[in-house]
Amino acid sequence: MIKTAVLLAFCAASMYGASWTGEISDSACGASHAKMMGEHKDLKTDRDCTLACVKAGSKYVLVSDGKVFQIENQSLPALQQRAGQMVDVTGDLKGDSIVVSKISAVGKKKK
Repeated sequence: MIKTAVLLAFCAASMYGASWTGEISDSACGASHAKMMGEHKDLKTDRDCTLACVKAGSKYVLVSDGKVFQIENQSLPALQQRAGQMVDVTGDLKGDSIVVSKISAVGKKKK
């Protein structure tokens, strides 16, 4: 019975991957947009900054608990949709990169 429960838990974990809560940011700014927003007065929000940096060549990243995770599958439409927002991300961690399978909003960002 215990072996069956452990096997089911393992299968569920590998089927759905791990999950993190954090902000969709960009590789130029990482955890803080303050410097970039200070230099570019037209950038008013984390979202504005993230989208501008990605347009300029940066990559989307997830900042969770102070750690910056690279995102492997950059073409996900939800990355642009949720840029600068707090999200729940589900996916598989490979080194310091996440292969994202799902992104969903979690509410307003804490200031």
